[in-house]
Amino acid sequence: MENNEELLKSVTAKAEKWLGDGYDAETRAEVQRMLDNPDKTELIESFYRDLEFGTGGLRGIMGAGSNRMNIYTVGAATQGLANYLKEAFADLPEIKVAVGHDVRNNSRKFAEIVAAIFSSNGIKVYLFDSFRPTPELSFAIRHLGCQSGVNITASHNPKEYNGYKAYWEDGAQIINPHDVNIIDHVNKINGVEEIKFEANAELIEIIGREIDEAFLKEIKSLSLSPEAIERHRDLKIVYTPIHGTGVHLIPESLRNYGFENIINVPEQDITSGDFPTVESPNPENAPAMAMAIEKAKEVNADLVMASDPDADRIGVVLRDNKGEYVLINGNQIVMILLNYIMTRNAELGRLTGKEYIVKTIVTTETIKSIADANNITMYDCYTGFKWIASVIAANEGTCRYLGGGEESYGFLAEDFCRDKDAVSAISLMAEALAWAKEKGMDFLQMLQDIYLKYGYSHEEGISVVRPGKSGAEEIQTMMRNFRSNPPKNLGGSEVVTIKDYDNLNKTDVKSGTVEKMDMPVFSNVLQYFTADGTKVSIRPSGTEPKIKFYIEVHDKMASADDYDAANARAAEKIAAIKADLGI
Repeated sequence: MENNEELLKSVTAKAEKWLGDGYDAETRAEVQRMLDNPDKTELIESFYRDLEFGTGGLRGIMGAGSNRMNIYTVGAATQGLANYLKEAFADLPEIKVAVGHDVRNNSRKFAEIVAAIFSSNGIKVYLFDSFRPTPELSFAIRHLGCQSGVNITASHNPKEYNGYKAYWEDGAQIINPHDVNIIDHVNKINGVEEIKFEANAELIEIIGREIDEAFLKEIKSLSLSPEAIERHRDLKIVYTPIHGTGVHLIPESLRNYGFENIINVPEQDITSGDFPTVESPNPENAPAMAMAIEKAKEVNADLVMASDPDADRIGVVLRDNKGEYVLINGNQIVMILLNYIMTRNAELGRLTGKEYIVKTIVTTETIKSIADANNITMYDCYTGFKWIASVIAANEGTCRYLGGGEESYGFLAEDFCRDKDAVSAISLMAEALAWAKEKGMDFLQMLQDIYLKYGYSHEEGISVVRPGKSGAEEIQTMMRNFRSNPPKNLGGSEVVTIKDYDNLNKTDVKSGTVEKMDMPVFSNVLQYFTADGTKVSIRPSGTEPKIKFYIEVHDKMASADDYDAANARAAEKIAAIKADLGI
């Protein structure tokens, strides 16, 4: 960012407005400190723009300033949302919202501000008494008959960040048209004086244990193999919340299912927004799982699992055939869970032909093979659980949802909640292992059994980072080039189909035939499919200066003994595909 005179003049004028009486003493002191500092970098970063309320809400670094997460940016978002709710639900005698938060620094403070503003606008608020998993907030919206909800969380972002997620009456994150309308109302807030901070205590009701119990009862109803759990209740399960909100409910849910040998990682049971034992509280990264893996080695655990700080995403570790504990990827997590749920429903005679599952377009196609074998409909949707939730909403009352997930370590097994849920996912993953044990399989053998029945697949995600204005232009150029000059071959196999979600065209390369795809909106995603089943997906990140590549290759395993060789062949093929793509 250029630190030129014009920018500094604009930023200074904006910052000086934050010295007014509408802002608290702490904020004014912080802004004055930035103004007085000869180095204007922090001032510019904090005020050069307004923190944007996007389709998912807010997310940013905490601190004073218009480009930071603080009570004023959170306040403006809430006032805008309140204004829209009063317009959208003008016919209701009472509008109700649920408000939750995670363990991050300032999360409770922000949640209380949100509750105060809603109540000041005459809206009934159900405020959780303490931190809770994100999926429980989604559940509470539906359970309590609310019209909306807000969760204060920045998921697995670094500790400097916080965020604001807005939900609609179905318990899902907001999509069109409400997302656009809310953004419009938030953008109309012109100053701090328009934000109604003064709480109406009579409209704020504290909720807690009663919602926990209702949520856990519903999660227990998802159990498909209680007899298997009874016989394998002593499975050694290591679980860590990585300092986050899963610390209480996930072990409790595992015990509700019947598991008795849940081993914690005491240092990581400490709830803290500083995440003191990890650099990044992201369970898909090996370093975040290191302490849990050490504990697993110590106790000879059967299964190692973790949830991220807001307990909506999970990490899973299995023991390979060398006895080493290794992370499985998000595709494998979704595949194992959906295979278990679909296969078990078939075993129990519960399939009627009206069941369906959902995955995102970048998630492994092996899931479709499993669904087809069980005569279960599969829907593909865009990345993000709001799209999975929209498929559930469209099928409500006519078909039965069995589960859905995405490669980014999110899974949802239920329709009584409409956001990804680590509480149910971890409970069902443990149950799936107990079910496999009944069949004489350990975790690795369960995964290999899927590959033997439905074909081997291997996935790898690559992010190419291109920061700054020039980087953004380079990413746009890359997408244009991939569209105008698509590869003819990838990894030695001919490209036969191209799907471009920017115009919803599906092109048969050989014939040139173009079909229109049925998707709710356009999206800047490009996919290539080859004759041997390879899938390559390309999309720019919506939140970071990077372009993402998702590579999926397929193979056949002659037996479980071929697993390591299949992995080696896949790694070699992916390397060739990356070379073909120039990444």
